[in-house]
Amino acid sequence: MQENYQNIFDKVSDIITEYLKNSDSDNASVIDYHSPKDLKKMLDIDIGDEGISYENLFLHLENYLKYSVKTRNKQFFNQLYAGTNLAGFLGEIFSAISNTSMYTYEVAPVATLIEKELIRKMCGIAGFKNGSGIFVTGGSNANLIAVFSARNKIFPEGKTQGMRNAPKLTAFVSDQAHYSFGTAANLLGIGSDALIKVKSDETGKMIPEELAKQIVISEGKGEKPFFIGATAATTLLGAFDPIDEISEIAEKYNCWLHVDGSFGGSVILSKKYKRFFKGIEKADSFIWNPHKLMNVPLVTSVILINEKNILRENLTKLSTDYIFHENEDENCDLGEISIQCGRKVDALKLWSAWKFYGNKGYEKRIENLFDIAAYFEQKVNEYPELELTAERQSLTVCFRYNPGNVSDLNNLNLKIRENLRKSGKSLVNYGYIGNDVTIRFVVSNAEVRKSDIDIFFEHYFEIVNQIKSE
Repeated sequence: MQENYQNIFDKVSDIITEYLKNSDSDNASVIDYHSPKDLKKMLDIDIGDEGISYENLFLHLENYLKYSVKTRNKQFFNQLYAGTNLAGFLGEIFSAISNTSMYTYEVAPVATLIEKELIRKMCGIAGFKNGSGIFVTGGSNANLIAVFSARNKIFPEGKTQGMRNAPKLTAFVSDQAHYSFGTAANLLGIGSDALIKVKSDETGKMIPEELAKQIVISEGKGEKPFFIGATAATTLLGAFDPIDEISEIAEKYNCWLHVDGSFGGSVILSKKYKRFFKGIEKADSFIWNPHKLMNVPLVTSVILINEKNILRENLTKLSTDYIFHENEDENCDLGEISIQCGRKVDALKLWSAWKFYGNKGYEKRIENLFDIAAYFEQKVNEYPELELTAERQSLTVCFRYNPGNVSDLNNLNLKIRENLRKSGKSLVNYGYIGNDVTIRFVVSNAEVRKSDIDIFFEHYFEIVNQIKSE
């Protein structure tokens, strides 16, 4: 086997290099689209009794790359993540080949020190002077841990007794917040009906006065408000809730204040745009997903807690001497503050990328994203048949095609978007503002240039003209 290593990794290098080169071309497709039924016929997905050679395996893996969405492509504006960060990719490779787990210093000494340093650095940026944190498997799970931490603080008996003797707890998020808060309330026995959606304004920001009003109503019913979730960049409108104002309400009513920065957390790296996070140091917890705006490979998510021992106190007593031992490494065993046992080394890819770009490099990358979003907004305003459907808040632009003589704009805009998607030339998503379909452009790839935006509009109007001619 050993004598084949060089040939195997030479072939891997060739495939990856070709993939990256092809993705960089302005003429490259975002996807070679086929229906699920047709694609399954084209691929040999079944697993047989007998194994195959590496040569045949590489053919299958090349097909995987060929027919997958090229999220690296500069015409991929569909999700809140995009691009390829080669420094982060290298960290991913090295963590995979070392193949260790993050529960003890004993089996992950270097990875443990790297994760602890990153948590220290990120807490410092957020202003959490006595903070702690842990890498988790995505923003949804980070939201779960935030609600979990808040519940255990207000009702610590719940750890051992469950919720049968608990007061009627209520949690508050904006009507633009991520759906995972409802899932968290469900899983923790609070109940999704106890998650109260607070009205947002026309820009998508939570209205503090409405929050205070809902808390008073809840208290009037004999309920116990315990958790407020603010959002730092909502999924559709990219809105940042007013953290500073919300923090005053949280303090007044003794509620845990959580900031869900799953999308916009990395904006805090820019001195120019850190104003979106005014009051963040008053929050009890903060999610930051480097796999989005820092372009680190999926999944790289962190939850920061503004109190040192909360994560450790969340857990019931760990009587597992087959993993955790009493020795000088004890305070470095990150498994003692994580709800996971086996846990992937996600810290290395973030560390590799951040080490490569540095603080200043990442600040420039974040600010380039805002420049590109502003340019996209400008281009929408230049076309008479396009209109903004909402005021741009940060890195998403919501717009639609409106030629002025169409009765069903929703159907028309959905058709344009779907035809564009299947063309493979550009990929952009959509959502609803009220009852109206809106096309959502999001820029999260820091390598995108203004010329890529010009190409997008060329592709977009090619589809529009095709539909007009039908």
